[in-house]
Amino acid sequence: MNVLDKFLQPHGAALQLRQKRMEMLSSNIANAATPNFKAQDIDFASAYRNAVTGTGALETTNPLHMPHAGGGPAELRYRTPMSTSLDGNTVELHVEQLQFAENAMRYEASLNFLSDRINGLRKALKGE
Repeated sequence: MNVLDKFLQPHGAALQLRQKRMEMLSSNIANAATPNFKAQDIDFASAYRNAVTGTGALETTNPLHMPHAGGGPAELRYRTPMSTSLDGNTVELHVEQLQFAENAMRYEASLNFLSDRINGLRKALKGE
């Protein structure tokens, strides 16, 4: 991985994961009235760590360190509803809409961070 990749990769990974999460959340919203539909989401922190480091697990730097029990690849998660539905659907529309809005805001923030990084790099190349 070259220096430019290391410079931009965390923001690119965040954008890809936010996009994937946005698709899941919009699917949940679209299926709010579908019987037996199970609301899905991803563990963003775990997925991001996996995307950036390529492992998703903590590394030990000393043979005496204890291995971390967590980590591993990020998996699809199913939401546990606050109140159960009679038709088996686990989508709670207010929760999904809140998660969608928060994810959209964070997606935009990631775009802004990436844009700032690129603009800073452009200025450095121009000698400004």
